[in-house]
Amino acid sequence: MQELPRITGDRVALRPITDADTDHIVAWRNTPSVMQNFIFRQTFTPEMHRNWLTTKVATGQVVQYIIEDKADGRPVGSVYYRDIDPANHSAEYGIFIGEENARGKGFGTETARLFTEFGFTVLGLHRISLRLLAENLPARRSYEKAGFAEEGLFRDMVLLDGRYRDVVFMAKLAP
Repeated sequence: MQELPRITGDRVALRPITDADTDHIVAWRNTPSVMQNFIFRQTFTPEMHRNWLTTKVATGQVVQYIIEDKADGRPVGSVYYRDIDPANHSAEYGIFIGEENARGKGFGTETARLFTEFGFTVLGLHRISLRLLAENLPARRSYEKAGFAEEGLFRDMVLLDGRYRDVVFMAKLAP
């Protein structure tokens, strides 16, 4: 597997995830404001994360990075490609800003731009797709600013917290 580069933007720096990031990931994923936007809602444990690192990240099925606030180097979230399909040059994009005080500052949008560019130029992807809960309007606006386009609305696709939710599918294609 290729050595993954550090990616630097104006306000964020992205670096490959390591086992040392486990405590951050577990804390962020179990934060209600993060969990509410995930379709996967099970309590997240260090064991689950380490299993993910071993079975997915280490095997190249997932490419995951930590998002750092460039101003102080503080980790604020994570971004990743999962279900990487080498035959079709496609992957599914995911991101979360785990630190509450880092939200709404454009970190997600800048990360999406940087990470999709990296996906196209370094990983050789042609199509990057994502799914989000339809009511997650801040994320949707961020994805649109980063060049993702809506491809479909799947009504009542998931049952969360006792009610059915719509899921929006979006994608960005290589230029």
